[in-house]
Amino acid sequence: MITIDDFQKLDLRVGRVTAVEPVDGSDRLLKLMVDLGPEIGQRQIIAGLAQFYQPQDLSGRQIIVLVNLQPRSIKGHESQGMLLAADDGQAALLAPDKPMINGARVR
Repeated sequence: MITIDDFQKLDLRVGRVTAVEPVDGSDRLLKLMVDLGPEIGQRQIIAGLAQFYQPQDLSGRQIIVLVNLQPRSIKGHESQGMLLAADDGQAALLAPDKPMINGARVR
C-alpha cells in the first residue's frame, strides 16, 4: 500500500509517439520518441513491445508516460521515462479515450 502523497509524486503525462525503431541486438525492444508538449519536450523511451507491436502501428499514437522516472541505460540507449501498458500475456498500451494536448497531466 502507498499513501496519496506517494501517488502524487508520480508525474504522468499524455504524449504522442513521433518515431519508432527496433533496438539493434534485441528482438523485444523498441526505441520510441515521444512528444510530451512544450513544457517537457521530446523524450526517448525504450520499451519491450516489439513482440506485440510493429513500429508503424505505434507512430502517431497517444500514450501515457511516467516522466519523472530516473533515466536508465538499456542496451546502450538512454530511456527517459516509462510508458504505461497492461499485460496479460499480451500488451495493451494505456491511452486517453479522446485526443488530448501533448503534455496533459493524468490526474
